[in-house]
Amino acid sequence: MNKHILFALAFTVLLSSVARAQYQPPPPQVSVSGTAEVKVAPDEVEISAGVETRDAQLDVATHQNNERVATALAFLKNAGLPDKYVQTDSIEVQPDYGASDAQIEPRFYRVRKSIEVKLTTVTNLETVLTGLLSHGVNTLYDVDFRTTELRKYRDQARAMAIQAAKEKAAALCQELDVKCGKPVSISAQEYGGYFGWPGNRWGPRNYGGLMNASQNIVQNNNGGSSDSAGETMSIGQISVSASVNVSFLIQ
Repeated sequence: MNKHILFALAFTVLLSSVARAQYQPPPPQVSVSGTAEVKVAPDEVEISAGVETRDAQLDVATHQNNERVATALAFLKNAGLPDKYVQTDSIEVQPDYGASDAQIEPRFYRVRKSIEVKLTTVTNLETVLTGLLSHGVNTLYDVDFRTTELRKYRDQARAMAIQAAKEKAAALCQELDVKCGKPVSISAQEYGGYFGWPGNRWGPRNYGGLMNASQNIVQNNNGGSSDSAGETMSIGQISVSASVNVSFLIQ
């Protein structure tokens, strides 16, 4: 046989042997997931409201909008809200030509302006909302309830989710008569921390959905509802959640 062919065959066999020697199948593992949810009373509110005016004359629609916005801002100032928590967010001017392609001149002009308000307590929410709607505001876009200690509760939820995953892995290994070893991989995701009342916003608002989970732990952090926001309004609680995926060695 040709020496070159013999050398090539020998080299191929050598490479195959080295590859087999280097390849090691992954160790046996158990992969589990765990989730946790912490319920907490909101202590902060963000309101997104606005003013919309319409008129056949652009300057009239703009003037009416400015007057309404000024009235709303004056109310917020008189209500004691700091200037840093009140902001006119955006302005939009749009001509409306109707559905007819033959329409050359606009039927009217639509002027919109947004007002963003931050409340550092939920106790005056009803008063502020009522006052805004009676002082120029005619559109309510969103009311978001939040917690200022989001990091704290996310850390707490993540720790609970990890504990849930450990307990699940231990239970599975016990049923299989094996011992659960050290973790070899882990991934985590936190979500939640607010909820909102979506209104008729000009654009879509997506709050997202909570992930499906195989194991849930619910903890009522405050043992009750949040501070009263008025005699006719109950705020409730918001959810702060975490989800983890962990792989443990099987010994």
